[in-house]
Amino acid sequence: MMPDFLDPVALLDDAAERLEQARKLEDVEAVVRTTARRLVQADGATFVLLEGDQCYYADEDSMSPLWKGQRFRATECISGWSMFHHQTAVIPDIRYDERIPQAAYQPTFVRSLIMAPMLAPKAVGAIGVYWARWHSGTDDEVSVLEKLAELAGQAVERFPHGLPDPGFQI
Repeated sequence: MMPDFLDPVALLDDAAERLEQARKLEDVEAVVRTTARRLVQADGATFVLLEGDQCYYADEDSMSPLWKGQRFRATECISGWSMFHHQTAVIPDIRYDERIPQAAYQPTFVRSLIMAPMLAPKAVGAIGVYWARWHSGTDDEVSVLEKLAELAGQAVERFPHGLPDPGFQI
């Protein structure tokens, strides 16, 4: 059971325990998407898996639908960029970042985001969090999302569906 308060350490400890107990990939997705959104008080969160050369937006917890169930070329989306570069992307205003596919974001509420890669040690996916307003991610927000991504990457490794095609290297 997740704590009702927003203590990042307690939320991460709870997530670690629930990820360890996960019996299927969908359990991992549920823990990560809800924990990510709560950790940084975002308007939305997504759980992305790397599948071959595609980023699969497997699950989300959001104030309105985003990209759940859709696939994008890893070379053409911010989650792929984050995985390729093994870096967390912090984007205060998506309108001014060339890594953002504007056509995909225009119909959504998203104005700001943080995307953290799940590395185990190779990229297996990413966690994205979104805000409907301008938001410059803080060092603390980046740190807790990266910790959650580390835990999630370890959990995803237990489920072969979440692993990238061996022919595609990041």
